[in-house]
Amino acid sequence: MGEGPDTGALLCEACGPTCAEFGEAALRGEGVSVAYGPKVIIPPLDVAFPKEKITAIIGPNGCGKSTLLKALARTQPMRAGKAFLFGQPMGPMKDTEVARQMAFLPQSPQAPGGLTVEELVAYGRYPHQKGFGRLTDQDKQTVAWALEATHMDQFSKRPISALSGGQRQRAWIALALAQDTPLILLDEPTTYLDMAHQLEILELLQALNRQQGKTIVLVIHELNLAARCAHWMVAMKEGTVRAAGTPEAIMNAEMMREVFNLESLIAPDPWTGRPELLSYRLQ
Repeated sequence: MGEGPDTGALLCEACGPTCAEFGEAALRGEGVSVAYGPKVIIPPLDVAFPKEKITAIIGPNGCGKSTLLKALARTQPMRAGKAFLFGQPMGPMKDTEVARQMAFLPQSPQAPGGLTVEELVAYGRYPHQKGFGRLTDQDKQTVAWALEATHMDQFSKRPISALSGGQRQRAWIALALAQDTPLILLDEPTTYLDMAHQLEILELLQALNRQQGKTIVLVIHELNLAARCAHWMVAMKEGTVRAAGTPEAIMNAEMMREVFNLESLIAPDPWTGRPELLSYRLQ
């Protein structure tokens, strides 16, 4: 494909032409390759994340999920390839222009010492600020909404250093929400969260997608939660995309064998109808 607004349909071997229903991509990579020094982590690959949908990237530890997300978010240099954001090549874009359209929450982010939760979340408004960078009334309202949405409003004046691991994770998610972008990339957002808070965060992301049309892309290890919340799944192994498709196309015994080297039992979730991993063992 050449550079330009035509993002095309999202097709894959796993589920064929039915993928076309998802239409254009919010974020797309062509020939993306990443290396750390001489070691190639991701050989050239193509990947696309459908607009106004939730995509879950799955795969074993060390397969390149986080590296791919960082490369597409421009926090990790590409060895080769191009990325397109809502159909436009990202190469010429300024960082602030990208940040108004795409928020990225990496694994284990670090905050400057002494920040309160509210101050951290307010950093999400930086791409939208002008002049001396003071928070406008709209900025303050957005920060308050992000704190409330993640149930961190009661901790708004507390230092980040005084939070538990789960609270700290929710504060960072609030920062990403406060950036108020049409595309949100999240690298393992449910890390450090107990089961109830994991589900709470994923239901919040579903609500943002459903009510505001946000495009969400997340790296996630819990396969049942991935299948439960995602419209689209990308399965990676050894730096390559092995398949992309709907949860029904990806969550099956053959794919679990191919990607995770597991023998598995999968059945429809009685509450959601989505595929659910019931049991598994090593091959």
